[in-house]
Amino acid sequence: MTADDTTEAGEATSPRPSRALEIITAAIATAFMAGYLVMATQIPLRTEGVGAAMTARTWPSVLGVSGLIVAIILLVVAVTRPVPVRSDIERISAGGPLRVVLTIVISAVFVALWGVQSIIMAGYRIQLFPIVAALYLFALLWVYGHRGWIGLIAYPVGLTAFIYILFGIVLRIPL
Repeated sequence: MTADDTTEAGEATSPRPSRALEIITAAIATAFMAGYLVMATQIPLRTEGVGAAMTARTWPSVLGVSGLIVAIILLVVAVTRPVPVRSDIERISAGGPLRVVLTIVISAVFVALWGVQSIIMAGYRIQLFPIVAALYLFALLWVYGHRGWIGLIAYPVGLTAFIYILFGIVLRIPL
């Protein structure tokens, strides 16, 4: 921390208001939601139901339109209103940026490995989702500071078992 980051009493100051940051964030959200909505309308349908009220595109489209409306409202507010005071925002912590990068990398590896449905080892077909999901949760909990056995072992195994049993076995949704 430098002398500019503290007050006379030694307390950390809050970040300065930034109109550019507000506008850029809202513009990124608007672009993201517009892209999401375009992709939602491209979902292939098995049969084009003329009178069908619900299709595979319905909920993704509803979410896309809702998100786009909220993002546009954020953009209008960022442009027209005065810059909000940021006194409630804390300064970036020492390990914060590293944790964000590690979270993105771990999540990318998880998504890449999720595409591999199963492997055959020693003549047995082993489904990878439960293993990869438990390791993913373990890694994220480790990155964010959990060190107890309940946080690192019981929670990932229990949550993965619940997801696998509910979606993979009961609902028969391929994971």
